[in-house]
Amino acid sequence: MSPITPEQIAEAEALIRPHIRHTPVLGIDLADFGLASSPVQLKLELLQHTGSFKVRGAFTNLLTRVVPKAGVAAASGGNHGAAVAYAAMRRGVPATIFVPAITSPAKAERIRGYGASLVIAGERYADALAASEAFVTETGALAIHAFDQPETLIGQGTLGTEIESDLPDIDTLLVAVGGGGLIGGIAAWFQGRVRIVAVEPEGAPTLSNALQAGEPVDSRTEGVAADSLAPRRVGSLMFPIAQKFIAQSLLVSDAAIVEAQRTLWDRLRLVLEPGGAAAFAALQSGKYQPAKGEQVAVLLCGANTDAVSFATKANG
Repeated sequence: MSPITPEQIAEAEALIRPHIRHTPVLGIDLADFGLASSPVQLKLELLQHTGSFKVRGAFTNLLTRVVPKAGVAAASGGNHGAAVAYAAMRRGVPATIFVPAITSPAKAERIRGYGASLVIAGERYADALAASEAFVTETGALAIHAFDQPETLIGQGTLGTEIESDLPDIDTLLVAVGGGGLIGGIAAWFQGRVRIVAVEPEGAPTLSNALQAGEPVDSRTEGVAADSLAPRRVGSLMFPIAQKFIAQSLLVSDAAIVEAQRTLWDRLRLVLEPGGAAAFAALQSGKYQPAKGEQVAVLLCGANTDAVSFATKANG
């Protein structure tokens, strides 16, 4: 039985709606990208507050749980930390965010910019999580897990309600996967009404390995999207949802992810971080090929990157 219900997600959506953006949808034809003609809808969640979907889970935690005087604490590759920092700033509570050394400078600066205390702990997400847990034990701060927390999954699931409202006729939705909080929440909302396809980097096949093993297992944590899509294993809460409601899990190469980033900038002027572009990479690389007449949507979920440089002064 799924630990997250559509009713919980609908309640959370109403609660957090004043604090989040309803992000737009952009329709494209894959023929414009040198592929076989097929209409595709892009859900531009990269335009959400803090540059990713993560604020949905952050606000759901802060608005439904008691926050102690010590404030909140979170471990993150960057996006979750920025979201918790932003939500804490908006709610007037202190936040301490633990990130690994691989976190991009853009994400670290965003966290600091929202007024949180930033602690760099270890090389990978698991190291930051251990440091965060020790801090919570010592201080009594409220831990907000990036993906393996009921309120986090429920909050991310509100994106499913928004996608269904925007695109009621889609057949298939492609979603990037790291720890699984996003795809788990969305799949819990749709309950099989839409075909959910997971997309992971080849260097971090956490969900693919878990589905093959029948349980969450440790996986590699490598690659260009390691700061957002490379925890050691998927969350235990999302896994039964994945087993029941995720139709397919695909792996894409780092080269395909970088090419997707480049294409989305060149053709659409959209700046995506590697993890945010991974789902589109499955289409562009041919790992996922829409059937004739299939109504496909792709979730573009994160924009926190230093990939684009802007001149500091006008030329001429």
